[in-house]
Amino acid sequence: MEVTAVKDWGVVDWSGKKPLLIAGPCSAETPEQVLQSCVGAAQQGAHILRAGIWKPRTRPGTFQGVGKDGLAWLMEASIQTGLPAAVEVASPRHVEQALAAGIQILWIGARSTANPFTVQEIADALRDTDVPVFVKNPVNPDLDLWIGAMERILDAGISRLAAVHRGFSTYKSAPYRNAPMWQIPIELRRRYPDINMICDPSHICGKRELLAEVAQMALNLDFDGLMIETHPHPDEAWSDAAQQVTPAQLGTLLAPLVARQQESSDPEFLANLEALRYDIDRLDHDIIDLLARRMMVSMEIGKYKKRQDVTILQVNRWSKIFDSRVRSTIDAGLSREFATEFIQSIHNESIRQQLKVMGEDGQSGGDEKLL
Repeated sequence: MEVTAVKDWGVVDWSGKKPLLIAGPCSAETPEQVLQSCVGAAQQGAHILRAGIWKPRTRPGTFQGVGKDGLAWLMEASIQTGLPAAVEVASPRHVEQALAAGIQILWIGARSTANPFTVQEIADALRDTDVPVFVKNPVNPDLDLWIGAMERILDAGISRLAAVHRGFSTYKSAPYRNAPMWQIPIELRRRYPDINMICDPSHICGKRELLAEVAQMALNLDFDGLMIETHPHPDEAWSDAAQQVTPAQLGTLLAPLVARQQESSDPEFLANLEALRYDIDRLDHDIIDLLARRMMVSMEIGKYKKRQDVTILQVNRWSKIFDSRVRSTIDAGLSREFATEFIQSIHNESIRQQLKVMGEDGQSGGDEKLL
């Protein structure tokens, strides 16, 4: 099944203008707080209002959300601003209560997306409603799990669907709360080029100081919209205080952002771009040819090792290669992250080629970082 795009929301006057802006508090706390957050977001150009009603918190004892009472608060903000409201649902009961309250858009959170049983229950509850649905990426970096969740929603007859990139959990310490791993939403877009893609900088960043940087990155990558959390007094928020901004700060954040176009009709631009793309194509072929030749040499080394019953992995040699090649790659102006992954990928493929020479299958380690 193909994941299809949402070109006409029906509930929002968007008309494909970028970025579609979804804004409002992380959590509904009080009627006054929801109204201030949402009216302020509307004044800054929001197209859709959001608020967390049920909060799937990591640990017990933390704020779990106000529950269904918050739906009426959000709907009051929707009525006053004339904008549709969106909430996260994590169970069929949530779906029932949200739709009964008049909520116009639903989203499925990262924790729910990671569980096919939960997604299927939500999908069954949505059957025959055709309410617009956002599907956030799962907590773990699993593209097929993300696509599978969207397919379940489509199977329920939902035709208005969008993907929300909110980053992925990682054990590594990093500047971001959730690692962007931009290659995953990019791959989703490659497979399904028409799908609407929304970025959630609030959950990627975890702190407001990084929001503008991530929001612009998303627009540079042709995302269709942004979901940003607002609060009248962010530092006093009952959940995720550090990543929220005031409505005024939202306006300041949005003002310098550049929403870029996919194409240009300028003849000089097109001619120069075509020439540079020709160079890229030629260089890519050269790189592939060099890598193939390098692997032939690795296979020859494997033959010598096999004759002498020598192990494939030579740790001292690998350490020297890794350090020197990474250093050279960085010196050439490329990032450390790319250098590390590139050199490790070459080494892993070399090991796979030598495993073939040794008479092993070689497939089990082909996609893993062996070191």
